[in-house]
Amino acid sequence: MSKDEKSVIHEFQSSVNMTAKELKSWLDTEESKSVGQKDGEEESIGHKSGKHIVELLQKKKDDYTVDDISHMKKVVSYVHRHSAQQPDGDVEHTHWRYSLMNWGHDPLKSKK
Repeated sequence: MSKDEKSVIHEFQSSVNMTAKELKSWLDTEESKSVGQKDGEEESIGHKSGKHIVELLQKKKDDYTVDDISHMKKVVSYVHRHSAQQPDGDVEHTHWRYSLMNWGHDPLKSKK
């Protein structure tokens, strides 16, 4: 495994603060399904990403594929970019938070 891949995995693990079980449960909620860009499909990009993240969280590092590492980079990029757009006020029941949670990051969890 290259140094770059190790760096991506580390950033992914730092960005994703939900467990596979938490994320899987979240993805089953109406709130999760209500947000995100759908690109003409029924399921949003973020919701699909969440399913992939659940799989990644259940894999061993040695089993990661090139596609897995690529997806981790997308997750890290999304979480960083979207986190910077935090709205003012209470964010607990916002589409902003729900979107981040679809990508495995609960912004309220890191503050508890």
